[in-house]
Amino acid sequence: MRLSNLISTSFLSKTKTILFVIALLTVSGTVTELLGGVWDASTHALRAPEKFWTIQHAVIYTGVGMIASSSVLGLIILFLNSENKILFKGIKIILLGSVLQLGGGYADSISHEIYGVDGLVTPSHLTIEAGLFLSALGSFITLCQIDKIKTKKIMPVAIMTVLLSASWIGFNLILLFVSVILCIPVYGLFSSGCAVL
Repeated sequence: MRLSNLISTSFLSKTKTILFVIALLTVSGTVTELLGGVWDASTHALRAPEKFWTIQHAVIYTGVGMIASSSVLGLIILFLNSENKILFKGIKIILLGSVLQLGGGYADSISHEIYGVDGLVTPSHLTIEAGLFLSALGSFITLCQIDKIKTKKIMPVAIMTVLLSASWIGFNLILLFVSVILCIPVYGLFSSGCAVL
């Protein structure tokens, strides 16, 4: 038996465990990203000049890195076992979310370089948030395909990440469409975000 076949066979025999690790990494990354995002938004109250490389962004992009790592693992599984289309739907959604977050993060760093402080509702932030939602959704779908006993403790957290990431996008879209009405009461906290609108 060739070495590549041996590695492939042993890797595929642990598919359910690897899927659990992928989902766990993605859920943890999503939680980290949400906490970092709340921290970053709350520092807007200080109205200090903001650069891209802040501790808050480091926390956010640590979460993005965790999700990107889970995507790489998922890609390996997809290439080794591409026959089961239904089982890997969640991984494909995580992968798409990861790509959106990495692209949005790059655009966000360019935005910070050009403009310094940026707003809460920017194209780069909305791209990152859409990727965050897709990653959370993908991890939930992946967890649904694994043994319920194994996922019992992490499933409520996965559900909360889907709901919170969807709420984050919803809040920003509301800010975008009814900015004048909403920016007056929240101007002190999200002043730069309201200025962008």
